[in-house]
Amino acid sequence: MCIQVIADNVGDNVGDIAGMGSDLFGSYAEASCAALVVASISSFGINHEFTAMLFPLIISSVGLLVCLLTTLFATDFFEIKLVKEIEPALKKQLVISTVLMTVGIAIVSWIALPSTFTIFNFGEQKVVKNWQLFLCVSVGLWAGLIIGFVTEYYTNNAYSPVQDVADSCRTGAATNVIFGLALGYKSVIIPIFAIAISIFVSFSFAAMYGVAVAALGMLSTIATGLAIDAYGPISDNAGGIAEMAGMSHRIRERTDALDAAGNTTAAIGKGFAIGSAALVSLALFGAFVSRAGVTTVDVLTPKVFIGLIVGAMLPYWFSAMTMKSVGSAALKMVEEVRRQFNTIPGLMEGTAKPDYATCVAISTDASIKEMIPPGALVMLTPLIVGIFFGVETLSGVLAGSLVSGVQVINVWYPLSAACNTININS
Repeated sequence: MCIQVIADNVGDNVGDIAGMGSDLFGSYAEASCAALVVASISSFGINHEFTAMLFPLIISSVGLLVCLLTTLFATDFFEIKLVKEIEPALKKQLVISTVLMTVGIAIVSWIALPSTFTIFNFGEQKVVKNWQLFLCVSVGLWAGLIIGFVTEYYTNNAYSPVQDVADSCRTGAATNVIFGLALGYKSVIIPIFAIAISIFVSFSFAAMYGVAVAALGMLSTIATGLAIDAYGPISDNAGGIAEMAGMSHRIRERTDALDAAGNTTAAIGKGFAIGSAALVSLALFGAFVSRAGVTTVDVLTPKVFIGLIVGAMLPYWFSAMTMKSVGSAALKMVEEVRRQFNTIPGLMEGTAKPDYATCVAISTDASIKEMIPPGALVMLTPLIVGIFFGVETLSGVLAGSLVSGVQVINVWYPLSAACNTININS
């Protein structure tokens, strides 16, 4: 029991806390860099307007202050007395932080930005006003909230999509797979429209710089989102420790209630990650074409069209490699466990200890070695395409992988989360 609890705690910390945090930190850093690159060749950088140049970093700073202020609403302003109040309180945190962030961005846009300035737009300088940049950040901020709640709707067993998939289990695996795929495909619609609208508005107002700050807007309240995402694993860890310590059963019931509420709202944080990844990718693509001097990407050009097709294939290739890696590591683990059951006397009866070190070694070795080929694919593809086929083909590859990758992740996360919810509740 102790080993199971410890393994569960470690897995939660690695996956839901460290993994999610590093993913969103990477998106945050990439969006900031993309915005700073475009700003450096705009009037901010040309005229050495330092405060305006640092506007992307100011957005991040305001986001941290807003999220700190938002925590007071949960700890001091709205006291939670019943178990059923936990989940609504967690959701209110995101709404409150989004409203406060909107006000904060309006203030810093008025203080930090000139009333009129220019933004680099594919070889030209586009005239932009400070209120337009405020709208760019705001549209990304609210689009993120919409995507988060839509993701939660498609992964929460309290709503009809997951209930339909669960009901399909009654007639076998075939109908379950069909309903599950339909759920995944359908869950893409609203998030993609939200991303498309935010891209259109932000690009219309401030070109690629607008897209970059829209991504930062979407990520600006992510401190609150990450806290909510980590709420479930931390509560689960507390429950496991309480069980190991032999504490009262009532304590375990309370931590289970907190864990259930945290798991339900954790999907909102995943939705933020999906939406921000799309905007960040486009912002980085904009930074690339700006620095490379690309003014147009003509899809009718054979080189570009070939790049689009190859780029659209890359997320599937990457997914296949990682899924096969997980499968091979799991196969080795199962074989090792079977070997120990067959060769270690008394293991089945509980009188002998298993060889934990070998199992841990299999997991750690696989996590490093098996990720080398997928990592090489991601890093080497742009270099090889750019060197041998030129900037136009590389632009096509990046655009194709961007669109394809967003669709893939939007389909598979709600599908896997919904199946996990069904498994837990069954």
